[in-house]
Amino acid sequence: MVDIQAQFGANRYEKCAGALNRAVTEERDRLLAQIVQTSQRDSWPNDVTLPATLLTMHCANVAMIEGRNSVWLYDYMSFSRRVGELWEPICTKCFELPPRTDVAFYIPPLFDDVKRRLTNEVHDFINALPLSGEEKAGLLRYYDQVWQLVASGEVNLAADLHVTVGGVKYVIDFKSGFGSNEKGNMNRLLLVASVYKNIEPEEYSCMLLVRSEEDSNNNYLKTLKNSGLWDVKCGASTYEQIHELSGFDLRTWMTQNIDWRADLDAVTVEHLTAKNLLTYLAW
Repeated sequence: MVDIQAQFGANRYEKCAGALNRAVTEERDRLLAQIVQTSQRDSWPNDVTLPATLLTMHCANVAMIEGRNSVWLYDYMSFSRRVGELWEPICTKCFELPPRTDVAFYIPPLFDDVKRRLTNEVHDFINALPLSGEEKAGLLRYYDQVWQLVASGEVNLAADLHVTVGGVKYVIDFKSGFGSNEKGNMNRLLLVASVYKNIEPEEYSCMLLVRSEEDSNNNYLKTLKNSGLWDVKCGASTYEQIHELSGFDLRTWMTQNIDWRADLDAVTVEHLTAKNLLTYLAW
């Protein structure tokens, strides 16, 4: 920490925070690589490798939060964003090292491929209709205009996790919580799920797993839940779903290994408490 502040200057908060995060990330990745090497050498099963990996990730998260706060005090926006950045990898790691043996990743479709296939199908359908050439051309023109509106912005069908479990393809998005600035993300999620549910020929289960309890989120989450496009789980139900799909009881592991008030130093806990930010660490 002293070296970083000496390099950038104690008043250059953003530079110091960035350098600190990079240093912690580099050390974390080095330790994780050692775990992978040892687990492969000694043939550890995933239910042994995963807890060791998660504990290393948690220690790095503690160092990141303490270090960032020591050079640049957290406010509401920066801390809520950071919690989401740290919580999601903990969840996805359960699927990278799953105790279940029928878990596998798949490559999601590209929107351009979906558009091309559907366009060809509709063009073939219209051309086969008992209409004049002029009428067919008019229908095709209107159809292409609709696509221009839909595809006016880049559409990315990727989610946080694309995994097959028990032969079912899941599209999973993790979210720490839904606040007042989530309208754009809500619209993106609605569009993505609409493509998977209504256009893609394969069966997909679109699932939204939220860290916070449902009543602490706003109407954007309710819109997603009521859309019929996303299977929304919040709080305890999120961990139940992770356990069911990955085979790992993340909730129990967290209860036994994570105590943020005890793990963080007193200065950080005092600041987070004063700013009413500790609720974001209710994992």
